[in-house]
Amino acid sequence: MAASTAEARLARRWREILTVHARTTCEIDRVLHPYGLGASDFEVLDLLASDLPGPDGRCRVHSLADRVHLTQSALSRLIARLEKDGLVERSVCAEDRRGVRVALTPRGRELHARTLPLQRAVLARMLGDGEAEPGAS
Repeated sequence: MAASTAEARLARRWREILTVHARTTCEIDRVLHPYGLGASDFEVLDLLASDLPGPDGRCRVHSLADRVHLTQSALSRLIARLEKDGLVERSVCAEDRRGVRVALTPRGRELHARTLPLQRAVLARMLGDGEAEPGAS
C-alpha cells in the first residue's frame, strides 16, 4: 500500500510539472507572438545571447541541442527559420567541416533584448514566488 501511495504521489507530481511547463510555454508563446517568436525561438536566442557561445560569439548547433528540448531536426528547422528572418547566421565549423555554428545577428540581439523582459516577467509570474523583478512587466 505504501509503495502504491508513493508511486501515486510521484505520478501526481510529474503531472503537476508537465502542467506548469505547458501553461508557462503557452503564456510565453502568447506574449512573444506579436514579435514573431515562440517560446522555443526565444530559448535559442536567449542561449545565443548568454555565455554559451564561444569568444567569437558563435555556438555549435550540437551545444544548443544539448540545452533545448527539441529534436536535432526540429532545432535545425527552427534555426533555418531564425536565419531566414535575419535573427541568426550559420557558418561551417573551421575545425570540423561537418559541424555548424550559429550566432545572433545584430537584429537578433536587438529582438532578444526587446523581448527578454516579457519572457522573464512570464517566468516570474508563472514560476516565481509572486514577486516580479524590478523593471519586469
